[in-house]
Amino acid sequence: MAISTRFTELLGIEHPIVQGGMQWIGRAELVAAVSNAGGLGMLTALTQPTPDDLRREIDRCRSMTDKPFGVNLTILPAVIPPPYAEYRQAIIDSGITVVETAGAKPQEHIEALKAHGVLVLHKCTSVRHALSAERMGADVISIDGFECAGHPGEDDVPGLILIPAAADRIKIPIIASGGFGDGRGLVAALALGAEGINMGTRFCATVEAPIHDNIKQLLIENDERATNLIFRRFHNTGRVAKTSVSDRVVEISGRPDAVFSDIQPYVSGIKGREALESGNLDAGLVWAGQVQGLIRDIPTCAELIARIVDDAEAIIRRRLAAFAG
Repeated sequence: MAISTRFTELLGIEHPIVQGGMQWIGRAELVAAVSNAGGLGMLTALTQPTPDDLRREIDRCRSMTDKPFGVNLTILPAVIPPPYAEYRQAIIDSGITVVETAGAKPQEHIEALKAHGVLVLHKCTSVRHALSAERMGADVISIDGFECAGHPGEDDVPGLILIPAAADRIKIPIIASGGFGDGRGLVAALALGAEGINMGTRFCATVEAPIHDNIKQLLIENDERATNLIFRRFHNTGRVAKTSVSDRVVEISGRPDAVFSDIQPYVSGIKGREALESGNLDAGLVWAGQVQGLIRDIPTCAELIARIVDDAEAIIRRRLAAFAG
């Protein structure tokens, strides 16, 4: 049986599985592989140095797949913010039909994208933010539980509670994010009221992920406990893989007089990119979620998605049917 939901029908995709936007990782190779396998791949806009580079990356992705794919546009506070409006225009000009937005104050971007017929999937870490995004006109909500990599918010609510809490109040489709990596997770998400899953860390441990094999191996070797929460005292909590660098950040941040500049040399995006590309785990942060505890191998995206869907269908047909019958 095929797992068809409002989300797959809205996006015109085969399977309710999204590869979320990931800085330095959401490039054409990975995105096309996910979309070719029947999921929805997401290029990461700010991975590209300029809006024109993004246009070229979109073209490159189109040369690798004729299936739907989208672009992630994350809006983060910065001393000198990127030219978000120019990146947004590059997305519109390139004819992209779905955008994943994330971060604070997305209204300007949602309105502009919707005015050009673009479907907007907005990532949220709380029900109140999801309701706000729905009012702004978002078409889909990605609800991120505390298990997720990246920024899980400050409420510390895990997916088992957050997903159904959102489903109870949100009318548009929601997809579940944070801790998903196999067929059991997909079935659980559907049971909790979601209409698909969003995966980041799990897609990092695939053949096509454009990162060093040392990073992929780290994700296999780490268990579910091997993450660190950073930036807590600065009210911008981030979940990263446990490494010597993130241990150091936690240690420095725990000092009573610590300020952000004390950890800044360790947490820069450029150093994180160096770690991903060189495989040097001492170079910078590696962003990863608790789903590390479920990662056992490095399949192709096609193998991973097929396995998830096959396992989910088997659980629904056999295990759940047996309980019902």
